[in-house]
Amino acid sequence: RGGENIKRCFTCGTCVAGCPITEVDEEFNCRRIVRQILLGMREEVLSSPAIWLCLECYRCYARCPQKVNFTDIMKILRYLAIKGNYVPAQTSERVEDLDRFIQEIRCSFIKHALKPEEKIAKEIKSKIDQKLNTIKSYH
Repeated sequence: RGGENIKRCFTCGTCVAGCPITEVDEEFNCRRIVRQILLGMREEVLSSPAIWLCLECYRCYARCPQKVNFTDIMKILRYLAIKGNYVPAQTSERVEDLDRFIQEIRCSFIKHALKPEEKIAKEIKSKIDQKLNTIKSYH
C-alpha cells in the first residue's frame, strides 16, 4: 500500500527540491529511485543504501503535484529489502534506533538553545556517548 500513484510521476524534481536529505547528501535523489522502480531495476533499488536515508517527513508527498507518496514507497522498499535478504533483518531496527537518537539530539539542541554553550555541549556529549555505546553493542 502506498505506491499506487508511482506511475503518475513525471520526474519534475519537486520532491528532490524539498527533501532535507538532499541538503546533506547530494547522491540521494527521489527521482532516480522512482525511475529505477518504473524501469524494473529491482536489484539495484533494493540493494541501494538510498532507501534507508529517507526521514519519512512526507515533504516530498506534500509538494508533489501528482501526489506520489514517495515516503510510503520508501517504507515498502525497506520491507522488500529485508524480506528479500538484500540487507540483514535487524537493519530496520538499527535505522529506527538511529532515527530516534538523531531526534533526541535535535530536541536537546532546541530545548537548550538558550542555555550557556558550555552546558549544552556537556549535555549533548553525554547523550551522544550513551547512544554510541548502545550502537557499539550491535557489533
